[in-house]
Amino acid sequence: MKIDALRALRHPNFRLFFCGQSLSLIGTWMTRLATSWLVYRLTGSSFLLGAVTFASQIPSFLLAPVAGVWVDRWERRRVLVVTQFLAALQSLVLAGLTLAGRITVAEILWLGVFQGLINGFDMPARQSFLVRMVDGTADLSNAIALNSTMVNGARLLGPALAGIIIAAVGEGYCFLIDGLSYFAVIASLLAMNITGPAGKSSAGPHASMLVQLREGWNYISTFAPIRTVLLLFSIISFIGVPYTVLMPVFATKILHGGPPTLGFLMGAAGVGSIFAAVSLAVRKSVLGLYRVIPVVAAVFGGGLIGLSFSRNYWLSLALMAVTGFGMMQSAAACNTVIQTIVDEDKRGRVMSYYTMAYMGASPFGSLLAGGLAPVIGTPGTVLLCGVGCVVGAVWFWFQLPKLRPVIRPIYRQMGILPDAAGGN
Repeated sequence: MKIDALRALRHPNFRLFFCGQSLSLIGTWMTRLATSWLVYRLTGSSFLLGAVTFASQIPSFLLAPVAGVWVDRWERRRVLVVTQFLAALQSLVLAGLTLAGRITVAEILWLGVFQGLINGFDMPARQSFLVRMVDGTADLSNAIALNSTMVNGARLLGPALAGIIIAAVGEGYCFLIDGLSYFAVIASLLAMNITGPAGKSSAGPHASMLVQLREGWNYISTFAPIRTVLLLFSIISFIGVPYTVLMPVFATKILHGGPPTLGFLMGAAGVGSIFAAVSLAVRKSVLGLYRVIPVVAAVFGGGLIGLSFSRNYWLSLALMAVTGFGMMQSAAACNTVIQTIVDEDKRGRVMSYYTMAYMGASPFGSLLAGGLAPVIGTPGTVLLCGVGCVVGAVWFWFQLPKLRPVIRPIYRQMGILPDAAGGN
């Protein structure tokens, strides 16, 4: 990787965040896999796998618009300290119940709802705070790419480590490690030196909640570049991302494996995601990302289609890497484009809709995938997920000619696109 690809790490605040979050995200991915395995071990139900994911994500969908307004009003660093503490508490309670042998699916559902409420504030605050950690937009795209690299490095290590720990001592220790890891993020946030308000936007604090909600919605619904990206991201989140809830079934029933098999499958997706994030990190500009988005969305769909036909462990690992590459690059490219062109005083609200697109569409998709799997089979459901992503990618590709005339003047005004240049 060229040193230029690490340029966001020159900013001390982002460097602190990168170190603290790297530790925490390993625990987060351990918990995701351990939760899926625990639910499947307790129930043997693919539907309940989808239901648990739905319960943990739907609160973020319902809360996102209001949370976005509050994030634009409050100091974002303070919001993140509170959300990280509450997330640590949730994981430690989950660990205590599991280690005591008292955990039930109902308790997993309620703790998932609590985590979803936390994420409703945490995700838009985290995304909006990135621009403050790198002191402006010059290195923002690189920070987003490095953040994606960090997420997917953890996605590689976390599930593989979780699979080993589950097989050795059970799921509870995964939850315990996750709960303790949040304190690394809290420490990094408190150590930051933020000039001016600690991550607070310039949005007027005296406008009513309803006025700011309407303002945010009007901005998103009438600004074609952001609206179109969010629509595609919603499609991918609804029809593509839910394949992950079926991985415990795929690992056991299709590949005839156990926790290590599940861990390495998810780890392979993490390898692909790391390559996706690195490829974005080495980019010097956001130019061309609009054309990249539908291509990588189609790659994501193609990986899922191939996975639905695979019955071989090694082939499945390779296809999971392709799937991880497409999923992460499409998500990170969408994030980068939106964060580059959004007005600062609406950043929290726009990123709350980004959160809504993922945390809202994905739980409904997870519920649908969990319900379809017993009817048409896990491979058939994964195939449907892949076809849906490809259809969404084709739709977005045909929107590009309408977006170019809108994007070019914005990029010229920002100095990203020279007056004599073209493309988006």
